[in-house]
Amino acid sequence: MNVTRSTFNEVMVPNYQPADMVMVRGEGSRVWDQAGRDYIDFAGGIAVTLLGHCHPKLVHALTEQAGKLWHLSNVMTNEPALQLATKLVNATFADRVFFCNSGAEANEAAFKLARRYGNGISPTKNQIISFYNAFHGRTLFTVSVGGQAKYTQGFEPIPAGITHLPFNDVAALEAAVSENTCAIVLEPIQGEGGIMPATPAFIAAARRLADQHRALLIFDEVQSGMGRSGHLYAYQHYGVAPDVLTSAKGLGGGFPIGAMLCTKAAADVLAFGTHGSTYGGNPLACAVGEAVIDTVNDPALLAGVLHRAQLFRDGLDSIGRRYGVFTPSRGLGLLIGAPMSDAWKGRAKDIVNAAMAHGVWTLVAGPDVLRMAPSLIISEADIAEGLRRLEAGVADLVGTAKAAAA
Repeated sequence: MNVTRSTFNEVMVPNYQPADMVMVRGEGSRVWDQAGRDYIDFAGGIAVTLLGHCHPKLVHALTEQAGKLWHLSNVMTNEPALQLATKLVNATFADRVFFCNSGAEANEAAFKLARRYGNGISPTKNQIISFYNAFHGRTLFTVSVGGQAKYTQGFEPIPAGITHLPFNDVAALEAAVSENTCAIVLEPIQGEGGIMPATPAFIAAARRLADQHRALLIFDEVQSGMGRSGHLYAYQHYGVAPDVLTSAKGLGGGFPIGAMLCTKAAADVLAFGTHGSTYGGNPLACAVGEAVIDTVNDPALLAGVLHRAQLFRDGLDSIGRRYGVFTPSRGLGLLIGAPMSDAWKGRAKDIVNAAMAHGVWTLVAGPDVLRMAPSLIISEADIAEGLRRLEAGVADLVGTAKAAAA
């Protein structure tokens, strides 16, 4: 079958606007389109392909499991699910794991757990506190908890009982939490909101206030988890454990899987029949997830994340100084944002397009931040070449702007 980018407009719902090229192959930190052109991948499928494309260990895990068992449903359990859950529990604060298929589903489970937890204490204990510019998924509940109005417009009425506050504002959080609060929900590093790390004081305050008011502390680590921060999960960077943590994206290295990790006390709220997932914990996904955690949860690999992050940030800051397009970069580990300078506000997507024209794939985190979430094991050679291509794109864009202004 001959398909091209134009086929998308003929057969797909128009909720996406994909790039003009169609990718057909990937290896490591490079992908190739139908014309055979290569692109260096600084996007990682939006923080998903954390070991690059077609990593041999993940390919082996998937193909080996494909010859054994694909699906059972939650009427039965299976060895890969039990093995992956055991390794997640052993490596984190968690006592229990719930598997699903995506970050949105993991957050949906966490928010339902929070409401059920609160209702078990008092009928009025149902307030969920979240933060502006947060992103927790695309279901109706998760976009409502996320603090970005653009994702809920046109889908009203939205679920009630959700309070949004400024991120990293301890005073605002202290004023808002009450005995009616069932959960405080936050991303240790706001991803879609501009690659904004939480401050240690803010994380500590959230834990203190949750304990004080018998509320659950929920960390959304869908994007920041599984080694991206330089720790297996970013909460370990802060030294503050949540009651519930959601994980997805990198957990499957490109194969769809999500997980909610929690303490036993939180898990007990979701008794038999209260929640479920037909595909959650299927053997294929869990076999790949086990290969991911076996590879990523290694001190040498995690140390390499921090080394690579410094190479990225040094390169981005150099480009920013040379062309005046970026202010100093920010982030944690290999979740990196380059904020646009005042003169280039609102033009992050233009940078993405210019870079793609030179063969490097980047992302935005809103209109004002260029985002990068590459493979955790991207080679130094690919980092250098990708930054060179990015700079070429920026030079073209700056040159065009100067010519237009002349």
